[in-house]
Amino acid sequence: MGIIEKQSPKYWNYFLALEADVVNLSRYIEFTKDNFDAYSMEMAKIILSAASEVDVIAKQLCKILDNNKKPRTIGGYKNILTENINDFSETKVVINRYGLELTPWINWKGKRNPNWWSDYNKIKHHRHDYFKRANLSNVLNAMAGLFVLVMFFHLNSTEYPSLKPNPALFDMPSLFFYAPDFWGDA
Repeated sequence: MGIIEKQSPKYWNYFLALEADVVNLSRYIEFTKDNFDAYSMEMAKIILSAASEVDVIAKQLCKILDNNKKPRTIGGYKNILTENINDFSETKVVINRYGLELTPWINWKGKRNPNWWSDYNKIKHHRHDYFKRANLSNVLNAMAGLFVLVMFFHLNSTEYPSLKPNPALFDMPSLFFYAPDFWGDA
């Protein structure tokens, strides 16, 4: 049997699986401002998964950036990420297919957590009161926030020199300035 197994980029693969759910969602709801307040069970599933993964990857990225600190909350992640990554809170993500530009961490320029993060916690703990927060706007921002973290994790990790396949929807234009050959050979 001629099978050779190499370590796979597990965070990247999980992001791509969630992104595939978002692509599927786009078949049923147009990604436009008019639909940002639309909500559903599928969107609840995506935001709960994406934001949970944000927590996992943020912790791992913080460990790479400053192994002396052991943050356990989003506020702890904020301190390490914004201190070690220039303009982290202003990082833009685009969804060219729909002409959307997202800045999922922009609230970190101030003292607040991202709106999508606060809504994720409300959905997670009090879904019966906050189910409407499982909306398209929060899904796209949570996924964009996850995308930013996955990109910076891989840029700061020595495990994976490039990621394949490319994402289907999400793009980070500033990625070129950080690592021109990040996506590897076409």
